[in-house]
Amino acid sequence: MVFACLADPTKLALLRSVATAPATIGSLAGSLGISRLACARHVRRLAAAGLVHTRRSGRATTVTANPAQRLPQPADIFLGLPAARPQSPPLSEVEIRTLRPGDWPAVRRIYAEGIETGIATFETSVPSQRSLNAKWLANHRWVATIGGEVAGWAAAAPVSARPCYAGVAETSLYVDARHRGRGVGRALLRHQVEAADEGGLWMLQSAIFTATRASIALHHAAGYRTVGIRERIAQRNGTWHDTVLIERRSPRR
Repeated sequence: MVFACLADPTKLALLRSVATAPATIGSLAGSLGISRLACARHVRRLAAAGLVHTRRSGRATTVTANPAQRLPQPADIFLGLPAARPQSPPLSEVEIRTLRPGDWPAVRRIYAEGIETGIATFETSVPSQRSLNAKWLANHRWVATIGGEVAGWAAAAPVSARPCYAGVAETSLYVDARHRGRGVGRALLRHQVEAADEGGLWMLQSAIFTATRASIALHHAAGYRTVGIRERIAQRNGTWHDTVLIERRSPRR
């Protein structure tokens, strides 16, 4: 029954609508352009499959996604997840350490490689060392090295200067093209989330181009979840792109 529901476009749209916040059958019917009766039928099938919970209050029925159902987020269902890869430990030769002043040329070179792909960032030129140094949190900037050479980097920046958002950071991660597929990204990401937990960052978030499925899968393996797809969020060289908003919340929070 679960897979029959996931194969139905209307049920998928309903599931996507309640993935991050509850909604009433009336509001769902209005947003999807279907009758309340049809919406109620779809919700009953979703509930029978264990994908949603329903709660009656007066004349309104509220629909909530079932948090115990271990399925991909609706956005992931729409996009299609890449095939799972064996999660072997990163190579022992990959070492993670704090970014040092002498690492900046390598960090900016690797950043430039990411920009050249056209699907890693909306930046079209490498930011200056001064701007990156001012933007990134001092205790959350890391490099991965192989044989003493910088093979990748990860950093976190506050999402806002407002005190209410303290502990929420946006993350970035780039790997040298010559060292991709060697566990560098996995090692960096694992270190980054562990350091975030230790350092009081209770939520990490990132926006990844929808075409970069391997990066999304890598983040999912590190405990991130998909929040949703931001359609046509920005242009790069005159072309609109969608991004997947992902987040990881600290288990200590």
